[in-house]
Amino acid sequence: MLGPQLFFIILLVLILFNSIKILREYERAVVFRLGRYTGLRGPGLIILIPGLEKMVRVDLRTVTMDIPSQDIISKDNVTLKVNGVVYFRVDNPRKAVIAVEEYYSATAQISQTTLRTVIGQYELDEILQHRDKINASLQAILDEQTEPWGVKVSAVEVKAIDLPLDMQKAMARQAQAERDKRAKVIYAEGEYEASKKIAEAAAVLDTQPNAITLRYLETMQNISSGEGKSTTFFPLPISFMENFMKNKS
Repeated sequence: MLGPQLFFIILLVLILFNSIKILREYERAVVFRLGRYTGLRGPGLIILIPGLEKMVRVDLRTVTMDIPSQDIISKDNVTLKVNGVVYFRVDNPRKAVIAVEEYYSATAQISQTTLRTVIGQYELDEILQHRDKINASLQAILDEQTEPWGVKVSAVEVKAIDLPLDMQKAMARQAQAERDKRAKVIYAEGEYEASKKIAEAAAVLDTQPNAITLRYLETMQNISSGEGKSTTFFPLPISFMENFMKNKS
């Protein structure tokens, strides 16, 4: 059997073990004495009054929380699946413990609700093109709603937007039509520029009658020369053709 002194020593060790706590640099202790809030303690070594004081440990590091995929109907009645991520941290440990039962679960639930509400206010094209604007709006709304809980939302990002298969096909057709449109515009612009250059060249050739003859001969040479070509041309002077036409008339 244990002697009274040994029993007293063991009891003292147990009391000291339950009274001395060590908190890391990123942790704080919310201390309650007989159920009433008394203050924050830490980091480092803290001592609690046995039987009278209790503490709740709070982590002050930034938390990365995924928002599960949500079924959302956009403003133009398109069904989407959207997920995201929220970055937040405890800014006021006292509020995080006293003002809300579980700040992590509460932030997760309100993040899902806010994501559905905000995305539903935009049309599909706006959701795809203005994601930065949506992220900023989500961050501002969440930060305002979680401030009474002592939680600071630093950023919200929409990660993925899943579209129905028929909508993906429609958008692919639209993108192809846009590419065809740009191709036709570029081709028309090229034709316009080419016609301007041809008109300028015709104006130059019109002032130099012999130049068109030289151009004619050069073209004939390009057509008849080369491997495997047996075409032979007999060039006639332009003046000869002009005289021939005049005599015929």
